[in-house]
Amino acid sequence: MEPIRYTQRICEDKEKINRFLTETRVGTLSMWDGETGPYALPVNYIYWNGNIYFHGMGSGKKNDLLAKNPAVCFTVFEEFGTVVDPVPAKCDTAYLSVVIFGKAVPVQDLEEKTGALAVLMEKFLPGFFKNSLSPAFVEQYRSSFDNNAVAVYRICPEVLTAKENSVDKEQLFPQPQK
Repeated sequence: MEPIRYTQRICEDKEKINRFLTETRVGTLSMWDGETGPYALPVNYIYWNGNIYFHGMGSGKKNDLLAKNPAVCFTVFEEFGTVVDPVPAKCDTAYLSVVIFGKAVPVQDLEEKTGALAVLMEKFLPGFFKNSLSPAFVEQYRSSFDNNAVAVYRICPEVLTAKENSVDKEQLFPQPQK
């Protein structure tokens, strides 16, 4: 792994990184398709027990690629605005990004799979469901789009890097209201 060259931007604040990974909702999963090249797609995810978990249908291109080659790069980022400077070439972007390299492996253990799905549901639909998710439900559930069981993957970070450009709000160019 090549080290980050822009060393002034390295973020080593583990608490900030963990909070960022826990709170951010979407990451980009990058895989390798040996025939056509890189393949990246946004996925909802959770950061739980030091790992990234994501889910999806039990079939499809993502599943096929990960079965052939589980090596992935997972990126989470947030852009906070454009940093202004009187010198045009010195304008910049305020951001925080985390890049994780590892292997995306299917979760086979039913308890871990159920736990990951329960945490995922609570993150995206907090308090919505009255009953907790049961292993029996997870084992039997089939999507109307796919007759396979829901797929849950775990990425255990082998390499995790974080970069940030943190600035005060008054240094940011005012964003137009949406």
